[in-house]
Amino acid sequence: MKMNMHGTTTNHLLKLKALSDETRLDIINLLSSGPLCACDILESFQITQPTLSYHMKLLTTSGLVSSEKAGKWIYYALNFDEMEHLLEYLRTISTNRSVPLVSSNAKCKHNTADRCK
Repeated sequence: MKMNMHGTTTNHLLKLKALSDETRLDIINLLSSGPLCACDILESFQITQPTLSYHMKLLTTSGLVSSEKAGKWIYYALNFDEMEHLLEYLRTISTNRSVPLVSSNAKCKHNTADRCK
């Protein structure tokens, strides 16, 4: 596992997977306004409670969302620091640079403008 800015490749992949679903993106959007109870999140979607639990598990495991139990309720909040770390990582890998962040295993010796044959 390779280390990258603010964590490992695996951590970044978990975050990207968590964001790769429309419902989870909508949940992130809801939480951007502030913490919400699971019951309030559930009312915003036409999904079952087990489906919401599945989505929230992916979001919390990724670190993008935190959870806090208060009595019989669970409150979820967006982890703004983790969102910023992910955005910073994406900005870093999308920047044109002469030295890549990871080394290539490619064996092509041609000019990068030419196709490997």
